[in-house]
Amino acid sequence: MELAAEPVIYQKLLPWEPSLELEEEEEEEETSEVLVLNPWRHQDSSRNKAGGLPGTWARVVAALLLLAVGCSLAVRQLQNQGSSTGSLGSVAPPPGGHSHGPGVYHHGAIISPAATCSHLGRELLVAGGNVVDAGVGAALCLAVVHPHATGLGATFWGLFHDSSSGNSTALTSGPAQTLAPGLGLPTALPTLHLLHTRFGRLPWPRLLVGPTTLAQEGFLVDTALARALAARGTEGLCPLLCHADGTPLDAGARATNPQLAAVLRRAALAPTSDLAGDALLRLLAGDLGLEVPSARPRPTLEPAQQLPVPQGILFTTPSPSAGPELLALLEAALHSGAPIPDPCPPFLQTAVSPESSALAAVDSSGSVLLLTSSLNCSFGSAHLSPSTGVLLSNLVAKSTASAWACPLILRGSLDDTEADVLGLVASGTPDVARAMTHTILRHLAAGPPTQAQHQHQGQQEPTQHPSTCGQGTLLQVAAHTEHAHVSSVPHDCCPFQGF
Repeated sequence: MELAAEPVIYQKLLPWEPSLELEEEEEEEETSEVLVLNPWRHQDSSRNKAGGLPGTWARVVAALLLLAVGCSLAVRQLQNQGSSTGSLGSVAPPPGGHSHGPGVYHHGAIISPAATCSHLGRELLVAGGNVVDAGVGAALCLAVVHPHATGLGATFWGLFHDSSSGNSTALTSGPAQTLAPGLGLPTALPTLHLLHTRFGRLPWPRLLVGPTTLAQEGFLVDTALARALAARGTEGLCPLLCHADGTPLDAGARATNPQLAAVLRRAALAPTSDLAGDALLRLLAGDLGLEVPSARPRPTLEPAQQLPVPQGILFTTPSPSAGPELLALLEAALHSGAPIPDPCPPFLQTAVSPESSALAAVDSSGSVLLLTSSLNCSFGSAHLSPSTGVLLSNLVAKSTASAWACPLILRGSLDDTEADVLGLVASGTPDVARAMTHTILRHLAAGPPTQAQHQHQGQQEPTQHPSTCGQGTLLQVAAHTEHAHVSSVPHDCCPFQGF
């Protein structure tokens, strides 16, 4: 909290002299005034005795005391300013307040596959941004540091729940379109720009500062990217992700992408969603010797699909995502009354897991953003554009049924502004809809957490039995009793940050 910009009232300090004791009460009204800290100001020494030496020392002591008080106030103001911008680490509880264990926060939180991007999302929250600012900023960060799973060439789906209005909105990238055979047309920048324009709070350029800096100055290859490089090989990925001898970068190595940084700087200046991706498209077309396509898919924001259940209302994304399939599976399971299958049903042996990325942001009021994106397979088409540093996807017309995308939000009641909100988003599993169905059915059967369970949320997940089917990742966020909760399955797969 900023200190009020008001003058500070100090009491003049006078040297003690017996002759002044009788005058003290008479002069009490005159000794309080607004003082400017100026030790060089000329002072009246008519009261000093014996050559003025005691008065001189008194003025020195007074000046030192005023200087000490001024420094103390300055330090306090800096501390208050620092608390408003925050650090990347954990935040100490306020004096006289209470604290929680990992994953439970008083204000807001974000969880993503990369620690760097979760940190960046938290910075945007602390800077006054909302969950959309944090989520979009983290998504752009992942486009830099996780090029195997997402990027500016990826397709995005999103689900945003606004606690103030009670509305849930679905974000789509539009129908898939090819830029060239086997190369998907990139839509990430206009899609994320549209979401931010409608619901964001911070200026659009502020969200691109962190990702641009990472691309320009470098980022450390994390375990997930190093593992993907080792499995995929470096064909088509050099020199971006290779050592000088052509071997893949190891975990801990530093990678830079100055061409991508230049694209992000241009995107920061785009006034509209349509223009956000124009510079990228022109450069890509130039790399491929093509004309810039005149007809392009347009991202949309539309009301989310919904399904009423006894515990509230479920929201998800429309077709061609897996959202409608998810709601159909849930509706059939709830009407049948059959017990929840445990363990999970086996997947088809022919199912292939698409490479995808997911993140989630939540605040204590119940606003939630879920984002999921994909290049269709690891490193997408493996076509690295030399003038943009962007990897294009191979998510084209034949793969428009986005079985990897079905973010889900459960709101306890539309009429209750303080109702609990739960958000789930999965990635990396070949049948997300079935995995999510299993998870939400377990949550609905368990019922809301009790107060005693809430007091132990530092050691437990927001739902009593969080789980997912297959080898994928499940991110879970919740707003409960004016706190934000984040967790994941596996529990250590995705770093989270909050304040």
